[in-house]
Amino acid sequence: MPKQCLSTNRGPKAIGPYSVAVQAGQLLFCSGLIPVDPTTGELVGDDVVGQTRQALRNLQTLLEDNNLSLRDVVKTTCFLTDLRDFAAFNEVYAEFFGADPPARSTVQVAALPRGALVEVEAVVYVGD
Repeated sequence: MPKQCLSTNRGPKAIGPYSVAVQAGQLLFCSGLIPVDPTTGELVGDDVVGQTRQALRNLQTLLEDNNLSLRDVVKTTCFLTDLRDFAAFNEVYAEFFGADPPARSTVQVAALPRGALVEVEAVVYVGD
């Protein structure tokens, strides 16, 4: 199966020359999602709790619009501009992923697009 670029009409658009998600075989690779309101295109929230919630909503919307769910996520990579926000980030993350969360890496970075405090990318199993 050749690669296929996927998107959503209900979520934020890519803010650069990249695809929001690319399916290759049984895996979907989702680009990093920041806490952008899909309606206004503006950053949402001024703390890591609100921003994490919006970034994960954006991921959830992308998956739902492609007949997938957060249960299909097998790996995330999460970027925080301040690891002191790790505990607050984890609380919100747990709300979305529940008892069987995907594998995850979380790293601190110097900066994120548009001044965001959090960004989340995901690898998703799409099955046969």
